[in-house]
Amino acid sequence: MLRLENKIALVTGAAKGIGKAVAELFAKEGATVLVSDIDDDLGAAVSSDIGGLSEYIHLDVSSESEWSAIQSYIEEKFGRLDVLVNNAGITGFLETEGPFDPENFNTESWHKVHQVNIDGVAFGCKSAIKLMKSSPAASIVNLSSRSGMVGIPGAAAYASSKAAIRNHSKTVALYCAQQGYPIRCNSIHPGAILTPLWDAMLGQGGDREAAIASIAQDIPLGVMGEPNDVAYAALYLASDESKYVTGAELTIDGGILAGSTAAPASK
Repeated sequence: MLRLENKIALVTGAAKGIGKAVAELFAKEGATVLVSDIDDDLGAAVSSDIGGLSEYIHLDVSSESEWSAIQSYIEEKFGRLDVLVNNAGITGFLETEGPFDPENFNTESWHKVHQVNIDGVAFGCKSAIKLMKSSPAASIVNLSSRSGMVGIPGAAAYASSKAAIRNHSKTVALYCAQQGYPIRCNSIHPGAILTPLWDAMLGQGGDREAAIASIAQDIPLGVMGEPNDVAYAALYLASDESKYVTGAELTIDGGILAGSTAAPASK
């Protein structure tokens, strides 16, 4: 039996990177996948490539009204939602003006990052809870970050927003349990996953390869992760295999937060 058979899943920020990998994997495991993003061309292409029961829906996660429209659409067409992966997020580096440190940060940038990252997750959870009460077993998976667990001096807003996602996931988990809803909520904390989010920091050509190699030196497993490394974690949390897991956090970072950034010693 496929791991997500007969489940209706919505993935935000699914046009590329981790969201794309999640949408593709969920479809392979039997889910009806609603691919959402603000990049309509890329998002529609992902849905088209997936085929089957997938469809693309435009969604700016920072807009509460767009979440309300998505909620109404899903309610009318499917009657319920079984899985939500709140993946959409920005660092601010590509989308806003700096600086990004805690002493000199650009206020408009600070607000924009939080609007997309934590407001988007909060709106998503709010809509999902209403839709998921009709599900026999539902799961919300929120993408936080390693940066939500440690300080990041050069990305204050990003770190702050991801820490908020970590905490809100636990609040949602406890709330749904208290209400007796069939809804679990957990967070995933990727670190050093090679996605387009890193483009602003890695550069191009030889500089990019050198930057990747430099980062890999500080990862205990010795390499940067791939989007599918996170997608498989989301699959576990979305499936009924994790029916007793809620309010938890899963770190996917090659061992960085285990306590040492030193690479394995060569023999």
